[in-house]
Amino acid sequence: MEIAKGYQSSAVPSEQRTATFTGLVYVDPVLASADGVNVNRVFFGPAARTFWHWHERGQLLAVVSGHGLICAEGGLPAALEAGDVVWVPPAERHWHGAGPQTLMLHLAVSLGTTNWLNAVSDADYGARP
Repeated sequence: MEIAKGYQSSAVPSEQRTATFTGLVYVDPVLASADGVNVNRVFFGPAARTFWHWHERGQLLAVVSGHGLICAEGGLPAALEAGDVVWVPPAERHWHGAGPQTLMLHLAVSLGTTNWLNAVSDADYGARP
């Protein structure tokens, strides 16, 4: 059993992520377990987003505040808002991030290895039904 306290320890600072994200993104690590379960609070500035990626055993996202988007490969971006919970199945290529003019904070529970791919183009990000 592992317990992750509700507030981040000052010993683990927020980390700005740039290598696999577009825009202003900060990550607060919550839990990294030996069996490949990683839990992070991820803050996205307006229009910030992940690169395309997939997770070995899937990913659970819980939107804490703000508005955002998520998109599976071959689909169109879907709107997210506070209170939404998303299950992304293992190996499904996807991206997620804030809306064009909004902030978003979500809790990301990633299972197994995360496999990063290419950046999401502005055209893919801006696609609408």
